[in-house]
Amino acid sequence: MTEEPTEDAVTAWARLIRAQRVVLGAVEAELKAAGLPPLGWYDVLLELERAGEPLRPLELEGRLLLAQHNVSRLLDRMEGAGLIARAPFAGDGRGQVISVTDAGRAMRGRMWAVYGPAIQRHLGAPLGDEAGPLAALLSRLLP
Repeated sequence: MTEEPTEDAVTAWARLIRAQRVVLGAVEAELKAAGLPPLGWYDVLLELERAGEPLRPLELEGRLLLAQHNVSRLLDRMEGAGLIARAPFAGDGRGQVISVTDAGRAMRGRMWAVYGPAIQRHLGAPLGDEAGPLAALLSRLLP
């Protein structure tokens, strides 16, 4: 037996997806205009800093806020830019761990200087005092 969604649930779903697309697009555009890498790079750098230790690629992927369809290629580009470093994983000669470099920390700081205000402009300001209640409502959808 399948349950049909209510009209309100369908409307909420569509608006959630559209809002995510609009706000992410605006933030990405601001990063690009500032000559900075895409938001996915920020996500990787932040999670590596938060971890406080090198992470295996699969561990990193599980922590990312944004969907990364090909984390391996993303990490290749970031390593090429000197923002992350790879090292062999001690427990498995075939595995590797990823760590953030000093250049990566500096890049994350430059990105946040654009990203933080963009969040406020495109989400915080339009929602005002309703941002907190929205965050609480959305948390009910998370595991």
